[in-house]
Amino acid sequence: MALPSQTIALLQAARQLVEGLPADAVLLLTETELDWVAVREQLGECRLLVAAEDGLLTTQLRTHPGLTVLDIDSGPTPTQERMSLALLEAVRSDKLHQGSDVVVVYNGIEVGQGPHEAVDSLSLIHLGEHLERLSSQDLRRLDTHVPLETLRAVVDLALEIGREGREGHPVGTMFVVGDTRKVLTMSRPMNFNPFRGYSPHERDVRDPAVREQIKDIAQLEGAIVIRRDGVALAACIRIEAPDKDITLSMGLGTRHAAAASISKCTKAVAVVVSQSSGSVRIFQNGTVVLHIEPLARPMTWGQPRLDAQEGNGVFRVAPARGAPVGE
Repeated sequence: MALPSQTIALLQAARQLVEGLPADAVLLLTETELDWVAVREQLGECRLLVAAEDGLLTTQLRTHPGLTVLDIDSGPTPTQERMSLALLEAVRSDKLHQGSDVVVVYNGIEVGQGPHEAVDSLSLIHLGEHLERLSSQDLRRLDTHVPLETLRAVVDLALEIGREGREGHPVGTMFVVGDTRKVLTMSRPMNFNPFRGYSPHERDVRDPAVREQIKDIAQLEGAIVIRRDGVALAACIRIEAPDKDITLSMGLGTRHAAAASISKCTKAVAVVVSQSSGSVRIFQNGTVVLHIEPLARPMTWGQPRLDAQEGNGVFRVAPARGAPVGE
């Protein structure tokens, strides 16, 4: 099957961007099968990543040699969310790295029923900017019983700690969120509990003022245990979950091993801030499901915006920008 003329034009434009910038890869979001030999011919030596609209198409794409297929559980989601999921999966699986420039080719214009072009839009995404604006969908994909509002507050807090440290010094810490009754049976206190005696309202991590206080507590040794409703229960907790069948990447130490273990033995989600790099890793079921590097600006939560139509008739998607905040 021959490629439509508009698809050829967009692939040629993507190739020019990759070679001219240079960019690191082309990400093609497809809703249908294409002539992948012809796609490769148009892109030349450009690195190609492909993400499909559904699982059946993903399975079909894996039969084509030479295609790097990203396995995302997108379902009937908007194109912008599918784009975020694909980029997150590419970073998680080490196919892209933080700071990469990616040319994304996709079908971004809804035309209703009837035949339409396989792709009709092109965007240039810088992952250093895009990944700092994780959407609610990005955390919802973790499929956890922890409410999104709680998880988002803890991740925000972890990123602030990783970026700012405390009083000029780097800080490493771990938050264990949810399934607290079982978590506490697999841990023991290492010191006094700084949350003891305070009301639930005064321990709610969804409150920005409470998060500021927890930044001081995070300097203490041990994990911070948080209920699924966002109320901090205990700090200075030593995790003693068995670490059987846990596999970690090189360079990750005992804090990350404890996070992997407790998330595998319970339904909790563990969020770890690395003291050496400030990076944040989220563990679920014993594995890293999200890895976020510290950035110069704090996270804002929102979807990429759809820019106005350009002169060539192509719409461009760009991340919504948040105002920089001084540290």
